[in-house]
Amino acid sequence: MAFLEVRDLKVHFPTDDGLVKAVDGLSFSLDPGQTIGIVGESGSGKSVTSQGILGLHRRTSAIASGQIMLDGEDLMTASNERLRQLRGDKMAMIFQDPLSALHPYYTIGAQIVEGIRVHHPEVSRSAAKARAIEMLGVVGIPSPRQRVDQYPHEFSGGMRQRAMIAMALSNDPSLLIADEPTTALDVTVQAQILDLMRKLQQDFKSAIIMITHDLGVVADMADEILVMYGGKAVEHGSVGEVFSTPQHPYTWGLLTSMPRLDRVRQARLNPVPGNPPSLINLPRGCAFHPRCRYTAEVADGGCSSVVPGLDEVSGEHLARCHIAAPRRTEIFIKDIRPRLRGEESS
Repeated sequence: MAFLEVRDLKVHFPTDDGLVKAVDGLSFSLDPGQTIGIVGESGSGKSVTSQGILGLHRRTSAIASGQIMLDGEDLMTASNERLRQLRGDKMAMIFQDPLSALHPYYTIGAQIVEGIRVHHPEVSRSAAKARAIEMLGVVGIPSPRQRVDQYPHEFSGGMRQRAMIAMALSNDPSLLIADEPTTALDVTVQAQILDLMRKLQQDFKSAIIMITHDLGVVADMADEILVMYGGKAVEHGSVGEVFSTPQHPYTWGLLTSMPRLDRVRQARLNPVPGNPPSLINLPRGCAFHPRCRYTAEVADGGCSSVVPGLDEVSGEHLARCHIAAPRRTEIFIKDIRPRLRGEESS
């Protein structure tokens, strides 16, 4: 069994307007030292997936089902107290906005110390502070002995993100969830943070879930990629397979809308047409069909009437599309790949 096994996870939110199916039947697994990138537009269900793994959905009116096995332990049936013991210790999260995730009234060091002593009360306050200073140094914060007593507003954006990583790693977690860890950072700081996470994963052997909308980050960091749309996985496979022969029109749209710096583009970027669907009233059939350019490939309006299954393409490469796999490959080679290479205008 893999270290993390997520099977048929559903997280739904009842509202006055209807049932929001934020995550609707998601499955994946993760081994120690492995990274999976979960990508998709805002509202696709990425962050709710991470909150479901951590059990944070229990603080809301969410209705959750499925199975989440962490090192053989079922988190879905674990008590709230057991989840509190695991959060910040065996599993930890780097939140998207460190300025709102860090408490403004307490020093960086005090917050790291609290995270250590909550899970290890036998550790003295002085020993915990020494560990906090050590971790601030590990993540590349200069003068950690002085910085440990400073407040979040005294840190730059990149430094706050590093402090969040130090806090998340202070108890050597086996599972690290990074929710858009580089979104608000400039490009050079983004590269430094990704290099840091890669190095720390090598040192700590943590399994990492990288949640992002940036396919460049996934290509740089992940072993596997899971593409979400409308609360479901629409493509899942190794980074090499998904980037070399993507099998879903939504993945094609994400790739063609991504700027490339490794070659001179002769064509404009092609954004995915339309808007993400409402998770209360998903389109019938394939949720992506109102935005898909290739529905004519499927006879009898199948895209708008039948929900496609997540089927095997080759090996562990899966895709949720009615178009036959050989035809999808043909479309990619003839139509999509030239756009990615900038060889034709849109």
